[in-house]
Amino acid sequence: MKDQLQLGDDEFGKMMLVLKQPVTQANHKEFKFLDGEMQEIAPDIWAMPAYMQDDDDFTLFFLTTQIESGETVVAFSTGDASHGDFRLSEPMVTGAGLNLLNDQQPDRAKRVLKFLNDISRADEGNWRMVD
Repeated sequence: MKDQLQLGDDEFGKMMLVLKQPVTQANHKEFKFLDGEMQEIAPDIWAMPAYMQDDDDFTLFFLTTQIESGETVVAFSTGDASHGDFRLSEPMVTGAGLNLLNDQQPDRAKRVLKFLNDISRADEGNWRMVD
């Protein structure tokens, strides 16, 4: 593994941001990105746009949810409105979602990464490598 992982690296695609506390009604407003705000889309599953433009079919959403270990993670899902109903894809690990966004919109990917790194620097989450 490389000493310094970078956005776009295959290894970076295996990175997951694990939050120290779950997103709740009490704290969800602390997780704002640009004009977006976390919304609870199902019990204990929160979503917010990371990239969504009227003139682009590609969309990417932050998802926070609890995994089997009981930890709360930041994942990503793409959005699909092609069949009339808006649906989110299966979640992908944080790094994979960032790499996908980097392929489509590199400048936005850098802003999203900065947002997630700010969460980590504020000691509200930690980056981990997953299999």
